[in-house]
Amino acid sequence: MHFEEWLLIASVLLLASILAWKIAHTLGIPALLLFLGIGMLAGSEGLGGIYFDNAFIAQSVGVVALAFILFDGGLDTQWKIVRPALAPALALSTIGVFLTALVVAVFAILLLHFSFLEGLLLGAIISATDAAAVFSVLGTKNLQLKGKLLPLLELESGLNDPMAVFLTLGITNLLTKPNDPWWSTLLLFIEQMGIGTICGLALGWGAIQIINRLKLDAEGLYPVLTIALVLLTYGLTASLGGSGFLAVYLLGLLLGNSSIHGLEQLSHFHDGVAWVMQIGMFLILGLLVFPSHLPTVVVSGLLITGVVIFLARPISVLLTLLPFKIPLQEKVFVSWIGLRGAVPIVLATFPLLAGMPRSTFLFDLVFFVVLASVLLQGTTVSLVGKWSGVLIATKTPKTV
Repeated sequence: MHFEEWLLIASVLLLASILAWKIAHTLGIPALLLFLGIGMLAGSEGLGGIYFDNAFIAQSVGVVALAFILFDGGLDTQWKIVRPALAPALALSTIGVFLTALVVAVFAILLLHFSFLEGLLLGAIISATDAAAVFSVLGTKNLQLKGKLLPLLELESGLNDPMAVFLTLGITNLLTKPNDPWWSTLLLFIEQMGIGTICGLALGWGAIQIINRLKLDAEGLYPVLTIALVLLTYGLTASLGGSGFLAVYLLGLLLGNSSIHGLEQLSHFHDGVAWVMQIGMFLILGLLVFPSHLPTVVVSGLLITGVVIFLARPISVLLTLLPFKIPLQEKVFVSWIGLRGAVPIVLATFPLLAGMPRSTFLFDLVFFVVLASVLLQGTTVSLVGKWSGVLIATKTPKTV
């Protein structure tokens, strides 16, 4: 097709996604389900007939999109509000992610006859909750939560991606390079988290100085500057061997809690960028999936979805939050709202590109688990919230 035709297709898909969001918001269903559905409909086996099977492009788009989504999440996070939830959020985003992966690995061995490392890889890929999915559901349903639940969910969903990425890369490396020593994975963890934290804090401090001292006469250049800073932070950190996702989240957190020039305007701008990235990412991931492959993973997908929702996530939440004084009903809600989204699908492209055996089956399985998770958990969040008593009652106007 000609370039003009690609532009036309892109515009139609974006407009369809905006309409889908409006429909999802009205009906109270997760919008990302419709975004993925539009991508699948536009794909080679859908009405659009667009053939797309390039996992590298999908992964690259997903990585860039997640970087800007996490930066926007950090930019909108108010440190004074979320600081009391920092300790439990850090525990959930590290120990909780590992425990989830471990429980999934055990059942993958029993149910799917995976090896331990293959099961652990599956668990690592689907271990992280998705910030875009969680807050899309909360926003769509206009849910107001009691206590420290919102800060806890906000921090956890922003901080657990680096841990999931590390586990996925580390286990993929162990499977593809079995002769490497096991402690190389531990060194990878220290390298990823250490360099990611240092770069995020250092570049965040530097970004504040640059924005405040540069004093650009053209206001429109400030958004361009922050885009460059996000790309610089991710690119430099990843090049040094650190977690670029952690670094960009910290960059956004530092900028959002400082007195930089035009913070409110930048926040609105990056909210729009995050929406473009989120929609684009889901559309491309939908295009990458061949719907005809999904029936072959239905049974396995339902089993693993059940394990993740009813065993792995609850066990990890209850054990991880044991040292913290959090009411049981709040833990139940945190467990239920651990939605999977685009992050697991993007992570599933890593073994695909590494040429691992059964990687296509693994990708289709992860995609099915994400769909089932969002469909079941995303549509019942308000019911579980009411049942657990964690929702703030909203007053409705009296009718005469």
